[in-house]
Amino acid sequence: MKGLFVSGSGTDVGKTYVALLLIKILNKKYTVRPRKPIESDCIKSKGGLIPKDATLLAEACNSNEPLDHVCRFRFESCSSPEKASNDEGVTITLSELKSACQSNTNEDYVIVEGAGGLYSPIARELLNSELAQALGLPVVLVVKDELGAINQALMSVQAAKAQKLEVAMIVLNQIVPNSLDNKKAISSYTNVPVVALDNKHLKRFNVEAGSLI
Repeated sequence: MKGLFVSGSGTDVGKTYVALLLIKILNKKYTVRPRKPIESDCIKSKGGLIPKDATLLAEACNSNEPLDHVCRFRFESCSSPEKASNDEGVTITLSELKSACQSNTNEDYVIVEGAGGLYSPIARELLNSELAQALGLPVVLVVKDELGAINQALMSVQAAKAQKLEVAMIVLNQIVPNSLDNKKAISSYTNVPVVALDNKHLKRFNVEAGSLI
């Protein structure tokens, strides 16, 4: 399967935003299939639970897939997918998550968004890293550009290497402007490409990230 697994150094680092930007780049060359196999904190509606992140991913793609293909497992609880599924007594296996990511993809390009970091649980006794391994996809690590980003980035890279995962790039997501120059610092400690992202230089991000995927 051709694609990328988007993970982060933690929660609220901008994984979905980065996934959306990658999808827009890839739409120019591929039919992109987004996958957010499990999502909690979904919106309750008359038609069922609406996954917020998965909906955004689906709308960004040119494949016009049913939302059920994009996000198979949905929970209303505002908690981790592991806790949300446990609270409802639902057991989700690695095989089921892998199938949710691979189904109806054919030869298309797949963007899989995980839940939290590589060592965050995505289901009962199951880590995001294990799903990335099972899918055999290169990982995009999203790190919030802030004080402590160097540590977060390097620990995430080490976690990926420990699980024998290929890291395609580190995306340093600058949500609040700063002058820390974390990109240069991180690059001096790892050979993984580091791509800076901020709202003022999206074209530069598109070029740099596009050259790596």
